Amino acid sequence: MRRTSFDGWPCSIARTVDILGDGWTLLVLREVFYGETRFDGFVESLGIARNTLTDRLRRLETAGLLTRSAYQSEPVRHEYLLTDKGRDFFGVLAAVNAWGDRWQSGAEGVPVVMRHTACGHDTQAQVVCSSCDEPLRHEDMSVHTGPGYPERLLDDPAVRARFGDGTNRQ
Repeated sequence: MRRTSFDGWPCSIARTVDILGDGWTLLVLREVFYGETRFDGFVESLGIARNTLTDRLRRLETAGLLTRSAYQSEPVRHEYLLTDKGRDFFGVLAAVNAWGDRWQSGAEGVPVVMRHTACGHDTQAQVVCSSCDEPLRHEDMSVHTGPGYPERLLDDPAVRARFGDGTNRQ
């Protein structure tokens, strides 16, 4: 089945989904954040098919989240290391984890606890406003087009209905 590309959409969520593709990609990234870097380690920890893993690692490498580095020459074997772009994705996974802890954990409690080593406390991610530090809640948000939204689409009635007349552009 052919996959629809969202790479050209004027939406950061769509473009990110284009990289992530499916749940396996998030789980591969989770394993990297847990410290796994080698192909066979991913196969063992995830139970993922080798061809599926190859595709997901290639996608993450092409997108610039991972870089491949040889750690053995006979035969050649590679490990997959986070780039700056990949390390910056940690907050997204931490937010997904916090949501899962709240809504998907059973009576026995959360399956994995994150500890902030800088202060020594167990923690969960919180998504807050970068200006006032208040939690971001859907009901407190509005959206408008940004400087990267294509000018040619601003007069589209559906775009105007969703985002207004574009006068809020920065």
